[in-house]
Amino acid sequence: MAGISFRHALRLALLGATGLASVPAAAQQTDGEQSLEERLSRLEQMVGTLIERLDRQEDLDPILTETRALRQEQAALAAQVKDVATAQDRDGFSVGDTQVTLGGYVKLDALSLRTSGGQLPDGSILRDFLIPGTIPVGGNASGWDTDFSARQTRVVLKTATDVGTGQPLASHIEVDFMVTDGGDERVSNSYTPRLRQAYLTYGDWLFGQTWSTFQNVGALPESMDFIGVTPGTVFDRQPMIRYTSGGFQVALEQPETTVTTPAGGRLLAGDDTLPDIVVRYNHGGDWGSISAAGILRSLNIADDDFGTGGHSALGYGISLAGRIDVGERDDLRFMATAGDGLGRYIGINIVNDAAIDLSGDLDPIFTWSGFASYRHFWAEGLRTTVAGSYFRADNPVLLTGDQVTDESWNAFANLVWSPAPKLDVGIEFMHAQRQLEDGRSGALEKVQVSTRYAF
Repeated sequence: MAGISFRHALRLALLGATGLASVPAAAQQTDGEQSLEERLSRLEQMVGTLIERLDRQEDLDPILTETRALRQEQAALAAQVKDVATAQDRDGFSVGDTQVTLGGYVKLDALSLRTSGGQLPDGSILRDFLIPGTIPVGGNASGWDTDFSARQTRVVLKTATDVGTGQPLASHIEVDFMVTDGGDERVSNSYTPRLRQAYLTYGDWLFGQTWSTFQNVGALPESMDFIGVTPGTVFDRQPMIRYTSGGFQVALEQPETTVTTPAGGRLLAGDDTLPDIVVRYNHGGDWGSISAAGILRSLNIADDDFGTGGHSALGYGISLAGRIDVGERDDLRFMATAGDGLGRYIGINIVNDAAIDLSGDLDPIFTWSGFASYRHFWAEGLRTTVAGSYFRADNPVLLTGDQVTDESWNAFANLVWSPAPKLDVGIEFMHAQRQLEDGRSGALEKVQVSTRYAF
């Protein structure tokens, strides 16, 4: 009777093992999960064979040995099924043939800044992050002004749809609350959402609004400030059509000419006829990554702008950027950019693309800029970034006047701690300076504490 009871218990245990085959029902959607289905089918066949041998009253010893091996494989498969389920949860949810994911981050910035050449208005976006072309010059020094803001908080919605061609049709929609109108600092702080990125991809093609192909976002250093090395970096998001093949990219991007008027103001002509053309090559390895980009622009104004007839000029530029890994975790990041008529692409439009001469022709403004940063890990989750950037413009002063920016630079150092995955707490000190063509300058100093949780 004891032998029969043991056989009966063993038979029930083996039958229970076959129940694993129904676990990954939702896991039969991808190539990676197909191997799970095949292994489960083989496991079920092995269980069936052992049960048949038990029913034929075969010797228990070899059956027990095979059962132990079967149990081990069952445990391994159960762990793998759990990993698949976790990955599916992390990848969002499905609606028909479309996979939907939601991401982004919540960020609080607490900062205090002072300026040497004038007061930045209360509640102004100019206090929230560094905009080099607006550093006050020529006024009275301010005291330390303190502001809290959650405006950088960001929400990202992504989709990927199986259209039956073996390549998903994907989309990316991203919003935040920077540089928008809304509530004041007295009561609500209810800022209006704004569109950051909105594009779709299919195969090698991208259509929509995203970072300019001329900008290597991956080279930007870690900073508490919204950008960090603003004077020395290409910074532009705009609509485009982009084709990518391996490391090679070519894009047709939105044109827009910014012109310095004879009075020293800024004119957005809106008369552009040809898109900005960008070509870029990316190369990477276990040492890091590097990119080289070139841009060609047609700058235009029409006869209704200054009454001098329509005129155009050629703008062009090159940019080299990258990240070089140093040791196990440290890295060096950099960018160097130079060109004629690049004004709106550099440092949030520090200077304009061109000036207009006495005959009404456009005179492109040559600029060069760059930054370098080094990030060092003191321990797991504890790191420091030190960075500096520089911008210089060769303004035709007879056309622009001497109240335009000649150069700008900044430097910062921070300490960032990650007490938990996806949670960062950091403190940063920044010094920035702007100098006009007439020699006057203004400085900005800022201490910023930020907390960010990415989801």
